Amino acid sequence: MKKINILLSTFFGYGYLTKIPGTITSAVTTGFLYITFEILGYKDLKFSIIFFILLLFYSFYAVKDTETEFENKDPRQIVIDEVLGQSMPLILLLYLSQTKQINISIEINYILSFLFFRFFDILKPFPVSYFDKNHKNYFGIIMDDIMAGLYSMILIYL
Repeated sequence: MKKINILLSTFFGYGYLTKIPGTITSAVTTGFLYITFEILGYKDLKFSIIFFILLLFYSFYAVKDTETEFENKDPRQIVIDEVLGQSMPLILLLYLSQTKQINISIEINYILSFLFFRFFDILKPFPVSYFDKNHKNYFGIIMDDIMAGLYSMILIYL
């Protein structure tokens, strides 16, 4: 089970990249969901939300199980939090496109979602910084990216 949790926490090894693993994982997540939703046409919003929630809850367990495998309290190898945070505004885009609430091209929205998420994940405004500084464990690892994803969702919606 530990190997499966490491595989998930590092998002199938992307966390082991030596340069900017979080940014690359966010870009891969954006590209994967763009292909899934826009090119392949899989637009089941309920399934996407349920899958996201299940992945979120399982990620708490997986990260808790694997964080001791790495050297510091917020290991750069753990990137499932980027997948979760980046997925949030993209699932919102799926909803907005289904309800015809998008005014600019969907591709621009995907790019903006990526840029907004990385902006908030890197700069860490409150409450992103709260979770990053005060919870040096699996909970903080995931929640700071969830908050960055929430900020990204707000900007995408506006």
